[in-house]
Amino acid sequence: MLKKTLKTLALSALLAGTALSASAQDYKIRATANSNENDEDYDGLVVFKNYVEAASNGAIEVELFIGTQLCSNGAECLQGVADGSIDIYISTSGGASGIFPYVQVLDLPYLMSDDRIAEHVLSGDFVRTMRNMALEDSGDAIRLMTVGNTGGWRNFANTQRRVTGPADMEGMKIRTVVADLPQELVKAMGAAPTPIPWPELFTSLQTGVVEGSKNGITDIMGMKFPDAGLQYVTLDGHAYMGALWWMSNKTFTDMPEDMRRVVVDGFYALQQATFASPKRKSIAAYEQFVSEGGDLYVPTPDEKAAFRTSATPVYDWFKGNVTRGPEIFDALAVAVAAAEADTNAARDKDLN
Repeated sequence: MLKKTLKTLALSALLAGTALSASAQDYKIRATANSNENDEDYDGLVVFKNYVEAASNGAIEVELFIGTQLCSNGAECLQGVADGSIDIYISTSGGASGIFPYVQVLDLPYLMSDDRIAEHVLSGDFVRTMRNMALEDSGDAIRLMTVGNTGGWRNFANTQRRVTGPADMEGMKIRTVVADLPQELVKAMGAAPTPIPWPELFTSLQTGVVEGSKNGITDIMGMKFPDAGLQYVTLDGHAYMGALWWMSNKTFTDMPEDMRRVVVDGFYALQQATFASPKRKSIAAYEQFVSEGGDLYVPTPDEKAAFRTSATPVYDWFKGNVTRGPEIFDALAVAVAAAEADTNAARDKDLN
């Protein structure tokens, strides 16, 4: 009996130390993702909900709305965050670029070389810089909480031939979103950008309206694009598929400090979950692609350098045409350099 009582007291002490204080007032957070339960975004939200509700000792309830129940696109959802009808929303950089055009910096090609560098950058002050910019530009209404991942890395894929360098893409019709930056990248590669809505991409590949796209492997296999003729994937890794997690700044700042701490730590847990999820899911997706006859090509270091060289005009375009582009470009360049230095130093220590 005494042993059981001691265990109960120990558990109570642990919860008290984790949640700090359970306010008499309850807090309800409405979080939405325009995706589905097979997506990394959902994985992240489940981790966030579980952590926040447990660590707040039930003072915070997180309601999940997956799909388009609360809003259907980036502009509409971010307006909901701004007016407080939505507390948390996840967008791609393209989905938020209409309001915060500089977030497209995450789509600039070949700046971050691998997961380790990208995760270092997105866990540091670069995200805080972008947060401050978004708060300033939204009148302190929309707060960027963290940046995770939603699908791994974007790679070039097509229905025509193996691509080992930009010359192989000459004249190829590549599907892009409507945003300018991905179209500039496709043009820099010598291909023809063709904006096509996502739901129409399967048919467009099948009928030859487009001959390629730039997607992560989980999206390619999830949408069954090989059945539409997409048989060639080149692992050039031109962009890390960043997921921007936004929160109503009023909802956040109206909470007492102990509850804000729980929310911040919840977003850290969410970020780690979305960093990990695509790595696991991509294994089976790549295996399926190859087993079904797909051609998966890994560029050599020299070939990767050729892709990077061809893409350099996009950096100048971004700095010259995107509002606050030079400011956020410089912030990313500094963060990448620091990440590379830290990561290489850590590698050297581990090698010796």
